[in-house]
Amino acid sequence: MSGITFQLYDAAGQRKYLTKDERAAFLAAAEHADRQVRSFCMTLAYTGCRISEALQLTADRVDLTGKVIVFESLKKRRNGIYRAVPVPQDVLTTLELVHGLREAQRGRDGGKSVRLWPWGRATAWRRVHEIMLDADIRGPQASPKGLRHGFGVAAVQAGIPLNMVQKWL
Repeated sequence: MSGITFQLYDAAGQRKYLTKDERAAFLAAAEHADRQVRSFCMTLAYTGCRISEALQLTADRVDLTGKVIVFESLKKRRNGIYRAVPVPQDVLTTLELVHGLREAQRGRDGGKSVRLWPWGRATAWRRVHEIMLDADIRGPQASPKGLRHGFGVAAVQAGIPLNMVQKWL
């Protein structure tokens, strides 16, 4: 992947990504959490987005028909760069039930103004970390970034072409 430095292990040789089993445990633990926390965790796990990108999501960025979530890339040097990440129907159904996407999209502003999660970065990080602890995931991979790295590794292991993984991340 051109221009991307992606380290799978830290300086001590510890893995920085969640394995398939850890991702499953994380999602299972999220099932027992508050609805908003569950939908946030699912979004991170199934899209590989950055925590700040998830926090910027509004209803109009969830395409229920196209089955994608559209993120504005916040690490680029300019605004207005978007990427669409396909997600399973379960994620879309959860987002619809928890956040009332269809209703928000039909509203006056088309769902553009209200963020799906009202938290700041620190609160969102704490919510994810709590779910990691509940899932008994410890180590450098037990973080939102570990979910992002795990998404990329899982996509490559599933045979997704590298150029698509790069676009999604």
